[in-house]
Amino acid sequence: MKVSGVDTFTGNCTNLFGLTQYDGKCEFFGNGPTALPQGLGWFILIGLGAIFAIIPTTLIWIDRKYGSGGKDSENFSTAGRSIKAGLTACDIVAKWTWAATLLQSANVAYSFGVSGPFWYAAGATVQVLLFAVLAVEIKRKAPTIHTFLEIVRCRWGTTAHVIFTVYGFLTNIIVTAMLILGGAAVMEALSGVSVYAASFLIPAGVIIYTAVGGLKGTVIAEWLNVCVIYLALLIFMFQVYATHKDLGSITKVYERLRAVENKHPVADNMGGSYLTMFSKSGIVFGIINIIGNFGTVFVDQSYWQGAIAAKPSATYRGYLLGGLCWFAIPFTFATTMGLGARALDLPITKAEANKGLVPPALAVHLMGKGGAFLMTFQLFMAVTATACAEQMAVATIVAYDIYKPYINRNADGKTMIKLQRIMVVVYAIISGVISVILLKLEVSLGWVYLFMGIIIGSAVFPIAASLTWAKCSATAACVSAVVTTPLAIMTWLITAAKLNDGVLNLDTTGQDYPMLAGNLVALFFSMILCIILSYIFPQNFDWSELRNIPVVELDPNADPNNFEGEDSPEALNKASGAVIRFTWATGGTLTIVLLILWPILALPAKVFSQGYFTFWIIVAMVWGIVASAICILLPIIEASDVIAALFSGKKATTANAEESVQGKDAHLELPPVPAARG
Repeated sequence: MKVSGVDTFTGNCTNLFGLTQYDGKCEFFGNGPTALPQGLGWFILIGLGAIFAIIPTTLIWIDRKYGSGGKDSENFSTAGRSIKAGLTACDIVAKWTWAATLLQSANVAYSFGVSGPFWYAAGATVQVLLFAVLAVEIKRKAPTIHTFLEIVRCRWGTTAHVIFTVYGFLTNIIVTAMLILGGAAVMEALSGVSVYAASFLIPAGVIIYTAVGGLKGTVIAEWLNVCVIYLALLIFMFQVYATHKDLGSITKVYERLRAVENKHPVADNMGGSYLTMFSKSGIVFGIINIIGNFGTVFVDQSYWQGAIAAKPSATYRGYLLGGLCWFAIPFTFATTMGLGARALDLPITKAEANKGLVPPALAVHLMGKGGAFLMTFQLFMAVTATACAEQMAVATIVAYDIYKPYINRNADGKTMIKLQRIMVVVYAIISGVISVILLKLEVSLGWVYLFMGIIIGSAVFPIAASLTWAKCSATAACVSAVVTTPLAIMTWLITAAKLNDGVLNLDTTGQDYPMLAGNLVALFFSMILCIILSYIFPQNFDWSELRNIPVVELDPNADPNNFEGEDSPEALNKASGAVIRFTWATGGTLTIVLLILWPILALPAKVFSQGYFTFWIIVAMVWGIVASAICILLPIIEASDVIAALFSGKKATTANAEESVQGKDAHLELPPVPAARG
């Protein structure tokens, strides 16, 4: 059947994944043969998992032999605190590219139109840009830390430390659950591999290089994963907007979208169009997205690890660059896959879209089995890139915030490494179990994504204040977090009940307005309460105390005096004010541009004309190409000394590497900390 001269799919096309392989005649994969043979699905999970474990492990060996990598516990936990800006940016892109980044962003594009990818990308970029400020403060105020919770313990004592450790673990669990839920659902849909088997095999694939190489191993592996993610993005982008027979140009995509909106208008969009920023649902999603993602950046140990691992001069550069490069993934990818699927009017149900099955549907239509493989491979890389960071984050928290301070205060470096390796394996198993439980409860990826801010949002402001506001006290931090979380949950449930005649289930609690209400209370009530209580019970903390947080083994890179050039204390002190002002100004300006100026400037366009839509797509394509080039090439350029050393057979040295002391027996005891401070 044709609508306005454009092919659409009708008839029996009601259940995308309940039919056989899709060929343009309403036949998809599910009951019949899947898009990929099941054996290929197992190969991706096990075979590619093994290959992408061997490659990072080999690169770690090269770095230790020819670069500045070490084998002591400090190198294992902090990557030697010497990661450069390009690799730091890749680290940010990798750990922020979840299954949801690829799947949920395409879902909101499919559902709301052009506003969906924009609000997904903008709403999750500003947190990284603003976190750049904390990254700078870590190097200035707490250069020896391994986790953000060590700052909490030093400032506010044991009670606060325990409370925020719980929030840290909740964040890691939620993020990991989203990774596996999305990855396992697509793996089952495309290859027929059991969703439960995939739930355990996805985290298992990263155990080897995470346990062997520690944080440096995860950073190196993340660069490889990012390369695959961007290359797949570019292939799909050119398929949709340049080469494919059914789409193949911006003009054809525009015409198809205008035709489809006549058949499936968007309820709250201007004119029911997919081509407008006047989208009520898009804006509501954007607000939830912005609020919820503050928690999964500021309360996630993996982001603090990235800043801890970076060289002093690379912190703000890496985080600002990483945020801008990451923007391209949901913006360009979802503008490609979500709008492409909608332009073709693929028969995707709401439930299937919420599971994240929009991109694989389009991938199969575009490239058949090749598209299914590329989509699965890209998703596998995205999931494992973040999974290894989450495993390392949990292992580091257990070692430095549970075992060392409360169980064995005199633990040496070898013991700490052994414990972290054990925890990498244990958490891989735990994350698989949690994912299976959520699957049994039929909790979707979209539901978990919207819910996360309600649970962890109340910890955002106190944790950010721990490194930026000397007045914030233990009383204010603890009370604001502990009181606000149940209030946010109550607000969420009460709003859902009122809007649905008292009915509470996954559908009603997963609606936009209940989620919005809960997220707003979690972030803002906590912030207001923390500020008020800090003025009633102020602390007046001396930042120099944070420099007394000990290392387990001697680490020259934990001492700023061992850096030279732009990383030297003299250069940093001289530039610290300018760096902080630049970081605040850049992060703040980009936040205003992304959240206010860009959408406001797009509103006069109302329903996009073909010319305006062409401009919009060109911006997305250029952003994707530039981000891909930066993340793929810049780390190679920065590693030129190690590459040259590899071919020459001589170890590359730096001033601080030559002074490195392994300090096998130089573990330091933690000083006693009172139960609470301030």
